Amino acid sequence: MKLVVGLGNPGKRYERTRHNVGFMMLDSLAKDLGIKFKENKARKVLFAKTDNIELIKPQTFMNRSGMPLSAIAKKHNVAPKDILVISDDIDMELGKLRYREGGSSGGHRGLQSIIDHLGANKFPRLKVGIGRPNTLAPDEYVTSNFSITQLSQIKKILPQAVAIIQSKFLK
Repeated sequence: MKLVVGLGNPGKRYERTRHNVGFMMLDSLAKDLGIKFKENKARKVLFAKTDNIELIKPQTFMNRSGMPLSAIAKKHNVAPKDILVISDDIDMELGKLRYREGGSSGGHRGLQSIIDHLGANKFPRLKVGIGRPNTLAPDEYVTSNFSITQLSQIKKILPQAVAIIQSKFLK
């Protein structure tokens, strides 16, 4: 079993925000795999699965993403190397993608929560560039909506992101 986790914040208010690009990427992957998300209120996640892959959208806020993920990983006995986390990266240019096998949180609180709850930082991740703000504080910037042009740029990279996930992680 492999887990693919998209980071984001729950609810309509955050749907088009920069912090939710992980959710956007998972929606595209689920469509590609022909599966639909269901809610598990007890575990506080939305999930979609095939026989050997489970896509997870934590429904806790970003900074608490590690709690539901670690519970699911323990239940299914999934090692960190079999968990891919998709997150936004404020230090990368908008629309750039970077796949890494591990590393630090880079100051990303959602990733830090996962590192803390898994007790490991050696899990694959796909980082999606959201660019750096010119005027807003970082916390405000990541929870603000993409402009229409920016959202269009993100939508253009969805097939590339799915291809990276398929070729590097789900192979």
